[in-house]
Amino acid sequence: MAFLSKTTEKLSNLDESCFKVPQQSLLVSQQPSTHPPRILMLYGSLRERSYSKLLTLEAARLLEAMGAEVKVFDPLHLPQPDAAPDSHPKVKELRDLAAWSEGMVWSSPERHGAMTGIMKSQIDWIPLSVGAVRPTQGKTLALMQVSGGSQSFNAVNQMRILGRWMRMLTIPNQSSVAKAFLEFEEDGRMKSSAYYDRVVDVMEELLKFTLLTRDIASHLVDRYSERKEPA
Repeated sequence: MAFLSKTTEKLSNLDESCFKVPQQSLLVSQQPSTHPPRILMLYGSLRERSYSKLLTLEAARLLEAMGAEVKVFDPLHLPQPDAAPDSHPKVKELRDLAAWSEGMVWSSPERHGAMTGIMKSQIDWIPLSVGAVRPTQGKTLALMQVSGGSQSFNAVNQMRILGRWMRMLTIPNQSSVAKAFLEFEEDGRMKSSAYYDRVVDVMEELLKFTLLTRDIASHLVDRYSERKEPA
């Protein structure tokens, strides 16, 4: 393209062979997927009555009602990172689910002003790359947290940083449920409230972003620096 050649003449540090001009046509899938969006859900507590788990299960019901295929990972018996080989059954299960998914939901309690170690261990076990496959790159992510006290956003803010690091497309909306012990019935179902309505909003937004991006994710996260590296 004459325009490209004229422009790159002024960019002496640019490797023109690896440079690509973003194009509208590449942001529209020519063969849109027809299978249900595949969503993996992680929660960050092992308590018998875990509110992050109850919140996750409530969100899973909503996602299934919206047409998604949902799988919830149980972190019980997942070893600490580096305390077991990658072949450990729970590690393999988690990594297989990460590879299977097109989007994720992370739900953690806030403990000492942060996400729990259980939540972080699950994220740490998911590698940035396995050979040529990147289990999280370009996949959508929704974030939720529960608190025992007043509303806080420390855990979701931390997880948002991790989502960026994992090269995920973290949606703008998020959920933070304060005094979670008041927000669930004895049977584990979430009560009707503004908190519940926000969970509906977040899951709806996650599905929209997943449907919008899943077929073009590789193009969205394609980077000049990484194209240049093997070249």
